[in-house]
Amino acid sequence: MVDNKLLPKLSQNLLEILDDEEYYDIIIEVGNDPYVKIFHAHMNILNYRSPYLRRILSTNKKKNDGTLTNIKLPNILPEIFQIVLRYIYGGKLSLEEYDISDIIKILVAANELGLQELIPYLESFLIENKKNWIEQNINLIYQTSFGNNSFLKLQKYCTNLIIKEPNKIFNSSNFSLIPEKLLITLIQNHKMSEIQVWEHHVEIISKWIDRLEINDKLTSSYEFKLLYRDCNDGSWNRLKKFHEVCDNHSQTVTIFKVKDRNEILGGYNPIEWKSDISYGITKDSFIFSFNNDENYILSRVMDETKAINNNNFYGPSFGLDLKLQLLFSDGKISCDKNHYEKPIKVNNDDSFILDFFEVFQLCKTDD
Repeated sequence: MVDNKLLPKLSQNLLEILDDEEYYDIIIEVGNDPYVKIFHAHMNILNYRSPYLRRILSTNKKKNDGTLTNIKLPNILPEIFQIVLRYIYGGKLSLEEYDISDIIKILVAANELGLQELIPYLESFLIENKKNWIEQNINLIYQTSFGNNSFLKLQKYCTNLIIKEPNKIFNSSNFSLIPEKLLITLIQNHKMSEIQVWEHHVEIISKWIDRLEINDKLTSSYEFKLLYRDCNDGSWNRLKKFHEVCDNHSQTVTIFKVKDRNEILGGYNPIEWKSDISYGITKDSFIFSFNNDENYILSRVMDETKAINNNNFYGPSFGLDLKLQLLFSDGKISCDKNHYEKPIKVNNDDSFILDFFEVFQLCKTDD
């Protein structure tokens, strides 16, 4: 019979060894300048508790002249290493004492140090006790779990959440920080309209409009108001109705849904749509695509004199690079590279059958 009542005393004694400054034989420098902290530890304990440290110790053993072994761990924060080091010695980790963000850092540190028994324990704690926090910080959990193949439980939980409850992600206060790969997964795995994703994805397009990078702080806020929704009736009136509603309106974003594919194309037009068979001149328009194989393609106008293609025989069209016309009763989206920086072709096709499209007008809002 195994009597676990004796284990707390063992844990206590091992922690006393860690706290004893007399018999240590390893010096560990943790963190990066200027925030570096020195820890003292014992070779025998680390050798058997951490595979990662064992590999380091095997090539950096104590010298005969009595010089202590020195180890550097620049990728771990000192306060996180202190928590993990006490677990290594005492086998205890009271997660209720720590912030959730610190638990994530402990998880990453445990993986780096090869503490494989600790990883599923931490994952289970987060999944079982911190579901609301995960939903509100899905971007961090997604990047952490899919950035390392060791976090399989979190990967599975993220995937199930994306498929079963995408609205919780859309309603997250940190939605604008969600990585593009996660948005593609949402589009591919949920049966909701791709256009609905863009209705929730105002901030990223706003950053493109303001020429910011995805991770930059948003400097302007825009409200996306639905200006026109394609009737999708298979008639020739589709293009006529677009021009009746959208002509003379500026600052619009158009989203095209490709028929029978999980792919969307689109473009931003900062100037007015016209029907006078002319080219609209602007240096600020861009086109883009999302598809199964890439995160996204963003292509800015290169020849500003032919940025917008105004023609009553076309729907919303951007130069000769992305244009909508009718082929018999079907809408046809043509893609090529002419007046924009790079092509946004999907699967190397030059044209696609349109399912439907929507046009949103942007209105700047007060912060």
